[in-house]
Amino acid sequence: RVVSNKLTEVSHWTVVPDNRAGAGGTIGITEAVKAAPTGYDMVMGQKDNVVLGPYLYKSLPWNPTKDLTPVAHVAYTPIVIATAANSPYKTLADVVAAAKKTPAKITYGSPGNGTSIHLAGVMLEKASGIQLTHVPYKGSNPAMMDALAGNVDLLVSSVPSAIAQIKSGKLRAIAVTSAARSSSLPDTPTLAESGLKGFNVSTWYGIFMPKNTPRPIVNKVNAEVNKLLAMPEVKEAILTQGAEPQAMSVEAFDKFFQADFKANKAIVEASGASIQ
Repeated sequence: RVVSNKLTEVSHWTVVPDNRAGAGGTIGITEAVKAAPTGYDMVMGQKDNVVLGPYLYKSLPWNPTKDLTPVAHVAYTPIVIATAANSPYKTLADVVAAAKKTPAKITYGSPGNGTSIHLAGVMLEKASGIQLTHVPYKGSNPAMMDALAGNVDLLVSSVPSAIAQIKSGKLRAIAVTSAARSSSLPDTPTLAESGLKGFNVSTWYGIFMPKNTPRPIVNKVNAEVNKLLAMPEVKEAILTQGAEPQAMSVEAFDKFFQADFKANKAIVEASGASIQ
């Protein structure tokens, strides 16, 4: 919404958001795939639907690497590992030590099976050599409520969903999963800083168009979006939502997207998650 409103204002294009909810966002992506490559249709995709969706929803009629054109990366959202304020776990080392002592006893809640947040938990287990028990919920809020109540030991969450409870002191942030610290949680270390060297997992958002969209159109939209992301008011609006603005060239975004899609195949398979 921030990007569409600002594009209308700055570029004098008439950008009309068309929310197509359902099936983890894959319904909206399906509409974009079916659109004509004229430059008049674009979609804001995110990791959960354009990267993970095809591995989770086996009946999707499209392949994102073949049926979509990456146009512009917009932002990424770090994932935070948190726990109740009265929890005994204060650092990643505390969690790892306890999990190695009693494998599978420590539980973590997520917004649901197959989400990028669930898979961040899977990658945490693999990287640290521990076994946790995943407790999937139907959305971020019920997972948060159970974490606050101590019904699950850990909460794995997007920063925007957890930030208010962390700032209020009701949740303790242990670490973020991104390569750099979150601007919203500057005092919270990354997992890499906490001992898991090279760990870097985030969800991300980017604009796509149908395949065969002419390259001059793709380049034009990329340039306009990157111009917006350099504006202080746009940066602030994105940061306020707990995300981190990040511009890329068309080539860089395409390379990033293709690599992320390929890398997550094994991660989804390891998680055992699937959605009918």
